[in-house]
Amino acid sequence: MADQFSTALDIASIARNAIELASDKQAQNIVLLDVKDISSFTDYMIMLSGSSTRQVQSLGNDIAEKIKKDGLHLHHQEGSSNSGWVLLDFGDIVVNVFSEEQRNFYKLEEVWRTGRELVRIQ
Repeated sequence: MADQFSTALDIASIARNAIELASDKQAQNIVLLDVKDISSFTDYMIMLSGSSTRQVQSLGNDIAEKIKKDGLHLHHQEGSSNSGWVLLDFGDIVVNVFSEEQRNFYKLEEVWRTGRELVRIQ
């Protein structure tokens, strides 16, 4: 699924850079999953939580800018901090920034449980 100008290793590095930034910005319960063997639309899934509406928005904005700087194009964005879930679709990487309440409600980690967990930062 890698873009024509990126290698799989580059995409993994971009995903790891994004979760490092999220950790630096005090995101909670950060998970990076390799889903390329079970997903037809992405290679890596990132899930993380913010403790407030403002933090969810800030994390979404900062991660989007970081991934863009690292060379991927934002194909689509869904949701808002007010809804408690911001989804950033970069094709090869999908980022889900949740409020804790929405994360517990949607339980996406259960949906993607057969993906390979690469990183978990509590």
